[in-house]
Amino acid sequence: MPLPDPEQLVRALAEAMRGRIAADAGMIGIYTGGAWVAERLHRALGLATPLGFLAVTLHRDDFGRIGLHRESRRSQIPFAVDGREIVLVDDVLHTGRTIRAALNELFDFGRPKAVRLAVLAERGMRELPVAPDWLGAKIEVRSDEDLVLSNENGKLRLAMVTRP
Repeated sequence: MPLPDPEQLVRALAEAMRGRIAADAGMIGIYTGGAWVAERLHRALGLATPLGFLAVTLHRDDFGRIGLHRESRRSQIPFAVDGREIVLVDDVLHTGRTIRAALNELFDFGRPKAVRLAVLAERGMRELPVAPDWLGAKIEVRSDEDLVLSNENGKLRLAMVTRP
């Protein structure tokens, strides 16, 4: 079965979110795939608050095992987090551990009024009680596969990759 077009999923997410977030909400994408999705959502929703980005590597509970990501980045949040509704954006929800790490990193910047979650795709096999407020698609993935979002010349693409 072919995978859904992530560009169409982003458009559907934007429509589902329209009118359901505060006018001054801050949107934050989780590097790397979540940042790509957040850029598109932020533009489609015409949000006035600048877009932020989170790097979660240092807050991951498997950091000691997997080490630094080869494209190590820094979080950039160009607005005050305290008392603001935050829309956290990620590409693929799997175990929930990336979202847990993102919340830890986010709270280093302040105490938001609320945090809502928008996810392009959910692949199942969650290990933590994390659920998106907005979801593009639920995609069945075998335990030996990963669902991977790539950005090829500005076009998002989903692929199934079998782990070695």
